[in-house]
Amino acid sequence: MIEAAGLALMHRFDPERAHGLALSALNAGLGPRGGPVTSARLATTLAGMDLPNPIGLAAGFDKNATALHALSRCAFGWLEVGAATPHPQPGNPRPRLFRLTEDGAAINRFGFNNDGAAIIADRLAKRPEGAVVGLNLGANKDSDDRADDFVKVLAHCDRHIDFATVNVSSPNTERLRDLQGKAALAGILDRVCAHRDDRGLDTAIFLKIAPDLDAAALEDIAEVALSSGVNGIIATNTTLARDGLHSVHASQTGGLSGAPLFDASTRILARLSVLTNGKLPLVGVGGIANADQAYAKIRAGASAVQLYTALVYHGISLPARIAKGLDDLLARDGFANVADAVGTDRDRWL
Repeated sequence: MIEAAGLALMHRFDPERAHGLALSALNAGLGPRGGPVTSARLATTLAGMDLPNPIGLAAGFDKNATALHALSRCAFGWLEVGAATPHPQPGNPRPRLFRLTEDGAAINRFGFNNDGAAIIADRLAKRPEGAVVGLNLGANKDSDDRADDFVKVLAHCDRHIDFATVNVSSPNTERLRDLQGKAALAGILDRVCAHRDDRGLDTAIFLKIAPDLDAAALEDIAEVALSSGVNGIIATNTTLARDGLHSVHASQTGGLSGAPLFDASTRILARLSVLTNGKLPLVGVGGIANADQAYAKIRAGASAVQLYTALVYHGISLPARIAKGLDDLLARDGFANVADAVGTDRDRWL
């Protein structure tokens, strides 16, 4: 009841201001305090990282790594912060975040607003002990070499993180998605992985892709990912599609996230599962708001999942509810561990 009242109050504010207030409330100790939910069924491994459960926080919620300690107590099995760019940047003009309440969705056109890699690295250096923490790598809007930007951010932060995500799929930085092309993507991943290897680190490298890819582009991405040194693929980022929306904000430009993305992102996930044939772990993102949907992503091919937009509508207690519900679903279906369920129902999405 308290959480519901808090959400109702937050929704009276501009969405971006409400988000800032939510982070402040977490840092003031008003969020959960129990830490990750775990069990023998939920504990799993993702790209060499031991997770207490597969429910992660997606990038974008804590862009500047200001609430890591509070978020580590909110039942998540792993956290991703950012995106960070080499230099601080303000992002696009406000308003740039819109709630689509009727659709259980949001549209944002933030444009990688963040404090810059150096400041974020200092915060990551003070990360909570024992938490699995990663960083989403971004490129500055005015950069002449966006591939080099990813390496620069990683160079600042790599000793303080367990994984890094190469983000070439945000729709809010002009021409960024062009880097998903086969040749450009191979060049970026080669440079990022070479930096990691030269530093002698075991940081996992993920690639985050868009949901708006055709079959040929998805095949190219799978081929490049398999031949590179990346450790997994995150599917997917926000979409430019606007099918079936009811909100007055449906025509806003930017990336759409939340409930309308669930089917499209899960289909991409299942196709990737076939194309990679179990050789790379996949992370399912897009439209997850309950345990059944998290379970569907896992059975479509995801080794782990991430949440973001659903927290706007269901609160910060959501990851605990999903983790506990997922544990019950795995027990119901006779799976000794979540890893045993990965990909067991992907054909329904093909």
